[in-house]
Amino acid sequence: MPLFYLMILALVQGVTEFLPISSSGHLILLPNLTGMADQGQAIDVAVHVGTLGAVILYFWHDVREAALGTPRMLTGRTDTPGSRLAFLLLVATIPVIIAGLILKITGLNDLLRSTAVIGWTMLVFGILLYWADKTGPEIKEDHDWNLPDAIKMGLWQAVALIPGTSRSGITITAARMLGYKRQDGAKLAMLMSIPTILASGTLLGLEVASEANAALMRDAAIGAAFAFVAAFGALALMMRLLKSVSFTPYVIYRVILGLILLGIAYTG
Repeated sequence: MPLFYLMILALVQGVTEFLPISSSGHLILLPNLTGMADQGQAIDVAVHVGTLGAVILYFWHDVREAALGTPRMLTGRTDTPGSRLAFLLLVATIPVIIAGLILKITGLNDLLRSTAVIGWTMLVFGILLYWADKTGPEIKEDHDWNLPDAIKMGLWQAVALIPGTSRSGITITAARMLGYKRQDGAKLAMLMSIPTILASGTLLGLEVASEANAALMRDAAIGAAFAFVAAFGALALMMRLLKSVSFTPYVIYRVILGLILLGIAYTG
């Protein structure tokens, strides 16, 4: 794969993974709109590993606490902050794993990778994010996260398997509907991404393991490195801006891009 295209791909993945504008949608659109060959699952896995490293590093305190609490959680005890967080993250991940397996087995995931689908999901879920952000109360913080909210956010996260929806966008939308403050809702959405990316990355990694060769491994390493830097920068910037800025700029971007894509899909 040409180095320039690999860098663009990694930067697009890194920047869009944690912003509520859909990384999967952009990764599908990139080859569709540029005419370049699809990057393949191996590169997809690599750039997701890069973004995974970024979110783990940014929220290291919470990740470490959940990791240390996991053994206690596995014994059925959730009486510490770490074991409780680990349990809620596990619960929130189950719906997306089940939905992902259903889409893969039925082959529906391939049917959803179209410009029209991405256009509609960009538009509809962008407007939904705007509505939730403007009408949702800001009365809960991340330490208020509970089992019912984890289940609800997990179910919404499963909807993000439709390209263009945005995993972070739909979980932030759910958090705002449930009354979480902007920064706290975004933080929960980012923490929920860790087991989700781990699960999908492991599944895809097993599928492409037999394809590994020196050139592919080099491209994967480059992609992961650039995705890590881009994701960390985008995540840090978004979390800082949320102290004073709403999600409206992301909504505007989604609506404009959605309308453009629908125009391309139905007139092209």
